Amino acid sequence: MRVLTWNLFHGRAVPDRPRSLLPEFRDLIASWEWDVALLQEVPPWWPEPLARAAHASERMALTSRNELLPLRRLLAQWRPDVMKSAGGGSNAILVRGERILEHRRELLRRLPERRVAHGVRLASGLWVANVHAQVRPHELTRADLARAGAAVRAWAGDGPAVLGGDCNVPDPRIDGFADAGGHGVDHVLVRGLAAAGKPRTLDRHGLSDHAPVLVEVA
Repeated sequence: MRVLTWNLFHGRAVPDRPRSLLPEFRDLIASWEWDVALLQEVPPWWPEPLARAAHASERMALTSRNELLPLRRLLAQWRPDVMKSAGGGSNAILVRGERILEHRRELLRRLPERRVAHGVRLASGLWVANVHAQVRPHELTRADLARAGAAVRAWAGDGPAVLGGDCNVPDPRIDGFADAGGHGVDHVLVRGLAAAGKPRTLDRHGLSDHAPVLVEVA
């Protein structure tokens, strides 16, 4: 299984491009070869068009700054570089080639901002989960990762599982999981599986401030 993890930087580029970048993100994600995509900092109205273009199923979990979302969306579509994270946020899981049988969410914290982990159970029985941990202090970051790991272990029981995303530490450690690879703070961790090669970063053409990371597990 090829697992992609990417923080979309609330639909922004580096340097800023003062317009909606949905077409660029959509076409790039659709062009890559992956089986599951774990996406963070996704504008909440993006998961469905991203999945449709990639011929994938999607599940989404809202994160923070989503009050008055229609107004936020209007402004963020006009100038994402001005709105930044104030445009609203979500995490999304996209799946190609397998049916999603179940979707669960776990609230990790409300303050200093809302953080969630969410996961899907695939037809094969594998659980795949997505997390975006608190940035700092790192005591809170690691607490988020621990809570996310506990939730996925409870969902998966004795079965295998994948937990990936923006861990916000370069050395994520989660009980019961092994690090299958990553780049910077973006990692894929596994239980009952192993890395099937070295992680790769993909060319993002200036989109986001994070590199997309592709990890193959088996």
